[in-house]
Amino acid sequence: MASITIEGVAKRFGEVRALAELDLTVADGEFLALLGPSGCGKTTLLRIIAGLESQTSGRVLIGSRDVSALPPRKRGLAMVFQNYAVFPHLTVYENVAFGLRMAKADKARIAAQVEKTAALLHIEALLKRHPAQLSGGQRQRVAVARALAVEPAVLLMDEPLSNLDALLRLEMRAELKAVLAGAGTTTIYVTHDQTEAMGLADRIAVMHAGRIEQIGTPSDIYDRPATRFVGGFVGSPPMNFLELPVRDGKVDLGGFILAPPSGAGAMLLLGLRGEDVVLAGAGEGGFAFTLKVAELLGPQILLTGTAAGGQPLRIVLSAAGPLPSLTPGSDIALRPDPARLRWMNEAGQALETRP
Repeated sequence: MASITIEGVAKRFGEVRALAELDLTVADGEFLALLGPSGCGKTTLLRIIAGLESQTSGRVLIGSRDVSALPPRKRGLAMVFQNYAVFPHLTVYENVAFGLRMAKADKARIAAQVEKTAALLHIEALLKRHPAQLSGGQRQRVAVARALAVEPAVLLMDEPLSNLDALLRLEMRAELKAVLAGAGTTTIYVTHDQTEAMGLADRIAVMHAGRIEQIGTPSDIYDRPATRFVGGFVGSPPMNFLELPVRDGKVDLGGFILAPPSGAGAMLLLGLRGEDVVLAGAGEGGFAFTLKVAELLGPQILLTGTAAGGQPLRIVLSAAGPLPSLTPGSDIALRPDPARLRWMNEAGQALETRP
């Protein structure tokens, strides 16, 4: 296995800047997710690491070796693509063995590695079949097995589950996490699905417009977003942001008085997760929320409405407890958890980090 170091990597396509100068380190054996919307540069960065795309500037190191100018086959890595890319004319056994045969491994090692990786991915019974005889999930397992069979120093995965249906994605996500944890392979995983990133990765690098907005553990990214973009991209529903003026060092959230961080400007953004509010009991104090739509989502209810001068707000309440009237247009008193609030300046940069 090996670490990965990205030093000042930038990429331009003519006049278009795809990547700013990025610095990133992935530890040996770590699973890092590159998360972001379409066009943010995450696949471009992955292709540069793979050697499928050349950087405009900067360098890529695998371990201590500078691989910036090396072709893909000499970088000691394997890649799993979104469209599986299994060879239709080869059996599953031959697909899994393909990389080993290209490396001129002997028959005994090929047989041993195919048997080992087939067992890891639970495809032993499929080895004599051709891809046309497999489901989408089975083909994806074959693609992962082929990549792992060569025992790469680094495994790169480009949205490998996006072509699967929701239930199969859930099953494959759990299986993939268990397999890669057992293999101990350094992995970079590109996705636009924040649920995949949160569930799979040791750390997440959230990308936007060719830059890395924040790097951290899933809990760091979710609980302590560094920017408005991160808070608004990660979470379902995403973090709410309310624009509130500061008067005499206080902020009035629809009748609920809050103390922002010291040194705040005249206007602040208040970041609030939908689940970080509770119904305000009689005499407890709270802020007014005007309901527009209520959606039952199994054990939870998602409420969409307005607060603080008509600003949009989504909140999540348990469907099990006593609930107020959920008639559109009704007013509900809510109380936030002050310890869970995220204060940002007008530019959308976090002002402080909660412990």
